Amino acid sequence: MSCCATKGYSELFGERSARRDARRYRRGGLDDTGQRMVDFLRGRGMENATVLEIGGGVGAIGLELLKAGADRAIEVELSPNYEGPAAELVQELGFEGRVERRLGDVVAEGEAVPPADAVLMHRVVCCYPDADALVGLAAERAQRYLVLSFPRERRLIRLGGHVINLWFRLRRWDFRFYPHSRDTILAAAARQGLRPALEHRGRIWQVAALERATS
Repeated sequence: MSCCATKGYSELFGERSARRDARRYRRGGLDDTGQRMVDFLRGRGMENATVLEIGGGVGAIGLELLKAGADRAIEVELSPNYEGPAAELVQELGFEGRVERRLGDVVAEGEAVPPADAVLMHRVVCCYPDADALVGLAAERAQRYLVLSFPRERRLIRLGGHVINLWFRLRRWDFRFYPHSRDTILAAAARQGLRPALEHRGRIWQVAALERATS
C-alpha cells in the first residue's frame, strides 16, 4: 500500500494495482523497507504471535510473518479491490484459517480493532490526515511491538508530495499525500506507552520500531 487518503482511496488502488502488487510479491517478495520491518520482528521472536497489519494491501508482510512462525495475521484494508488477490496468495501459501481480513478505517472502527502482539503499518501513516489518531490507535493495540514506515523529512520529498497532490487535484481525485513529521508519529506512540527500539533511515522511507515499555 502506498500513501493515500481514506476518501478516494479506491480511485488509485483498484483491481489492476492489487494484481500488480500480488505479482511483485510472488516474483520478488517484499521491498527492502518491508523486509527490514519483518526482520526486526523475526529477530524478536514471532513464534505463536498474532500480528495486525493496517493498510496491508494483499497482506504480504503478514504472510511473511506467518512464515516466520506467527500463528495468526489480521489484515485491515480500506479498498475491497485487494480481497481477491489476497485470498489467492493465502491459498497458494497454505495459510487458510490463519489470516483474517477486514475492510474499513481502523480509526473509525476504534474498539472493534483487535489487539495483537505486533502491529505494522508499511507506507500507511502518510495516507492518513490525522497521524495522532492513526498511530495512537495502532500503538494502543500493540501489545508488544509497533513497526511502521513513513517518508523521511526531506525537502525534495515534501516538494514531490506537493506535485503529486496537485496532479490529483487536477484529476479531481480525493487521494492526498500527508508527510507527517517523525516527532509527531513517535510522540503519538509514546503516549500509549511505547518506546523506540529501532530507527533506520533510507533514501526515501524511514522505519521506526517501538516496543511496549515494561515496569
